[in-house]
This record gives sequence, structure tokens and C-alpha cells, in this order.
Amino acid sequence: MGVREPIVVVLGHVDSGKTSLLDKIRGTFVAMREAGGITQHVGASLIPSQVIVDVAKTLNIRLEEKLKVPGILFIDTPGHEAFVNLRKRGGSIADFAILVIDILRSVEPQTVESLEILRVRKTPFIVAANKLDLIPGWKPQKTLSFMQSFAKQEERVKRVLDDHLYKIIGDLSMLGFRSDRFDRITDFRRNVAIVPVSAVTGEGVSEVIAVLIGLIQQFLITSLEYSEGPGRGVVLEVVEETGMGTTVNAVIFDGVLRKDDTIVLMGFNKPIVTKIRALLMPKPLDEMRDPRDRFNHVDEVRPSAGVKIVAPDLEGALPGSPILVATGNVEDAIQKIMAEVESIRIRSGEDGIVVKADTLGSLEAIVSELEKKGIPVRIGDIGPVSERDVIEASISSKDPTLRALLVFNVKIMPEAMEEARKRGVPIFENRIIYQLVEEFAEWRKREKQREIQTQLEQLVLPGKIRVLPNYIFRRSKPAIVGVRVESGGIKPGFPLMNLKGEKIGVIQQIQKEGKPVPKAEAGEEVAISIPEAVVGRSLKEDDVLLVDVPAKDASLINKVFKNQLAPHYLEALEEISGLKRKENPFYGL
Repeated sequence: MGVREPIVVVLGHVDSGKTSLLDKIRGTFVAMREAGGITQHVGASLIPSQVIVDVAKTLNIRLEEKLKVPGILFIDTPGHEAFVNLRKRGGSIADFAILVIDILRSVEPQTVESLEILRVRKTPFIVAANKLDLIPGWKPQKTLSFMQSFAKQEERVKRVLDDHLYKIIGDLSMLGFRSDRFDRITDFRRNVAIVPVSAVTGEGVSEVIAVLIGLIQQFLITSLEYSEGPGRGVVLEVVEETGMGTTVNAVIFDGVLRKDDTIVLMGFNKPIVTKIRALLMPKPLDEMRDPRDRFNHVDEVRPSAGVKIVAPDLEGALPGSPILVATGNVEDAIQKIMAEVESIRIRSGEDGIVVKADTLGSLEAIVSELEKKGIPVRIGDIGPVSERDVIEASISSKDPTLRALLVFNVKIMPEAMEEARKRGVPIFENRIIYQLVEEFAEWRKREKQREIQTQLEQLVLPGKIRVLPNYIFRRSKPAIVGVRVESGGIKPGFPLMNLKGEKIGVIQQIQKEGKPVPKAEAGEEVAISIPEAVVGRSLKEDDVLLVDVPAKDASLINKVFKNQLAPHYLEALEEISGLKRKENPFYGL
């Protein structure tokens, strides 16, 4: 047994400064060499223990004897895409996360996305409130310490900084996270630490590392022990390399991975069994995707490590797939991989939507979000959207609001688009998982409401009206009278009865201010025409009339639509039911 490096992910909204912050920590200049300064690829960097010790010295903390971890393995992610692939059953292989928030912009859409995934994966994290140097009036100091720099700022600037931090604290609280500035926290188990930092000047970098290491050593050290057994890891990215063919960038979190080992991982359609030709490791403080020197060829890899695996048959390897070293019976390893992957891929055959995603990790995250909202999934799979997927979606449920496709980061084939158009299958796409699920849930809610409205339109709804004195416009054929709707509503075609239950006739037309209207509701005064009624005989001034609601319609309202109608409709139904039950005790039940 040994203690491995904690695996730390850096998450945050686009342009929040994730790569720049890592750059300051690593001392390399990857961000400057990338298009637009935005992370384009997944990378991993090892920060050795000596760097941590040196950083602690800037805060007058001596870590030499206290440091229990051999370093930190940073995964540099574009947003949260890599984090969702750092998955294992029941959680994440990432031990800790740094959530980078732009101090001036606070929580943004991808911040919410990251927080949701951190919550689901139960991954502890700190917040790096970046862009400290952009606080109006901030005077950068030649130090890596936030506290040392903060002490030299004007009081006005300190207050401005605190205002921005309180906005972040408030936004996080709305999302269910208690937080505060790191130096004001006494209980780190119950509060998320916020560290103000500048990726440009380096102020605060010391505290980011110190708080990170302090929390890991205090709460996570036992979980960092690893075995000497067969290696276990996860596929981060599948990469074509000149002269090597298809390679896999992987993170190893347990056991030992050796050159010539037989490994099993999941492909798009079936498990891949292959033999490792080469293991390539970046040097400490260098980047896997942007090395200044050649990769180091190594014979074995121990946790924690970001490693490039060169082996035959890696085409179609699935990002997010577990990697297992097969010792002895290869079939056992295949079964383990299949069981884990099949627990994420869904082919239930039951009512539900169809979901297509780019990786196992993103599929798992989407299905988890859907489950939280009570939305069932019939098919959840990896890869482009085919014509077959659309056909499946079109017959996936008796509920029309579930006959839909959710698509994340994969191509929709032209024939699939055409089939969706023909069959009327809605396709939802978004690059942010929680927004994708939210959009679908909102659409479904609207459609259900529309469906309910359509069904309600078919029913005779309850209503109570009073004939207004002095507003008799015509006595018969048809009788035309002015009425006030006292509760519920009326429409042309609704039958009316008096308070004795005697039939008066059917409303032919409703007019308001001389113009026909499709309905009238409680509080409105309108004129109605009733061909069967005769004023002075069946109808008098000041008479109260009720809509003669058929028993089946009353029953449906009580069982299905009660929550969809305003209280005044239910009051009218109560009065109608009281009258009708004198003849039929089961009316409306």
C-alpha cells in the first residue's frame, strides 16, 4: 500500500480563467499558446511535493515534515467535460475540485452545471474567485499571498472586494452551498472555502494550494491509499497521434499499469481487449498535450498518473470508460467492464425519452439530472443520432411529451433529421447538461398544459349565472337576456338548468359590447341567446341558472382536472353536484 497524489479537477465557466490559474501554479505558458486562451484539450499535470513545500514557505508555513501526499495531479478541463468522464461507480475518481468563478461576474451558467455535477458525484471543492486584479483600485503586490496583498490595499478597495465576495456567497447559498472567505471559516466540513486569486499577478495562488492541501490532508488522506494490484483507470480522451495511431489519454487511480499488460476497456459497440505497447508520461510540471520535450517512455505507472497508452485496436474507445488490467481470466475483466458500462447505457424497453451523448460520463450526468426531475429514459446511449434513434423516440411512450430526443455533443445524421421532421419528433440540443434537461422539462410542462387545455375544451365546465333585471332584449325564439357570471364560466353549447334542476335550454351565442365572444367567466356581464327559453314562462328576471354538467364530465373534473381549474369553477361544481345528487347520489364521483 502507498499514498497516491490526490486527483484535482479545475472547473468553471468559459473565460473564468481556469487554464491561466493552472498556468500560474505550473509555471508553464500553455494558455498563451492556445487559441483564444481557452482550454482546447484535456491535459494533466503533476505538481511535485517540493513545489507545494515552496509555496507554503511564502505563507511562512513549514510543510516538510507534515506533508503526507507526494504531490497533486491536476486535470485541466475545458469546462466540466473531462470531469464527467472522471467517473466510477457511485462517484468520481477526482478527489477534489477547484471551482473557478470570475469575481466580477459571480455564478454563471456553466458554474451552475459544474456545481450540480460536483453535488451528484459528491466531490469536495473550494472556490477560486479569480480576476482579483480587476477589482477597481486594486494595487497588485509582488507576492503570491492574498492575505499579504490584501493588508496593503485601501479600505475602500477592501470593501469593494467584500461586496463581490458577498454576491458569490449569496449566489452559492441560493444553490444550496454555504460558503465564506477561507480565513473566516472555522468549520470547513460545513462551509465551502472561497479564495480570492489573480491568475495574472499570482496573488492568492499560495492560499489556493495551502487550503487545498490542508483540506485534503485533514479529510481525505485515508482515501488516497492505493493497492499494488492490477491497474485501474479511466479513459479521459481518445487522441490520434502522428506515428502512433489512436492513443488513449487515461488517468490511473489504483493498482499498477505496466507495459505489455493486457487491458480491457469499452468501445462504442463492444469491449476492447488489447496489449499495451508503450506507456508515455509527461514530466512533472509539464503538460501532456503540450510538452516542451518528448514524452518519457516508462515501464510502469502507479497512481495517480495522467498517462498516454499506446496499443492496437483503440479506435472507437469510449471516453469515460473504465480501464482494467486483465490478470488471469480476461473474461472476468470483460464482465466487470460490461457490467459498469451497461449500468449507464439504458435500453429499458419501457416508456421514456431517448438520450444520445458523446461519452459515458455525460450520458450518466444527463440521466441523473432527468431522474431528479422524474423523467424516465427508454434508451440512453453513446454516438451520433441515427434514423433508428428517431424511430425509437417516435414510439417510445404512450405519453406524447416523452416522444422526444435529447442530444448532447454528438452529430445528428441527415437522414435522422429528415425522419424527425416527418414523424414530428422534437430534438433538443444544448452544450450545457442542466440547460438541456431544463429546456426539455420546460417544453414538456408547456405541452402537458396545452394537452390539459385541449381536453378541458372538450368538457362542459361548471358555471352559475344570474339574469340581470331590466336586461331582457328578446323574449323568445331565441330568448336574449343580459346575465352576470357569478362563478365558473359559460360557452356557446353549454346546457342550462334552474335551481330545481329543470332544463332551460342551450346557450346559442354569447355577446359582449355587441360582439360575439367564445366564453365568459366569473365577474363578467354579457348577453346570451337561448332558443328553447321563453322569458316570463321558463325564465324570469333575477333567476339563477346553473350549467347542466353531464355526470361523466363532472367525474373527470373531480378526478383529473381539479387542480387545473380556478376555485370559483369548483364552487359552481359543488352547487351543481348538490342539486344533481338528489336524483343521482353517485353524480360526479
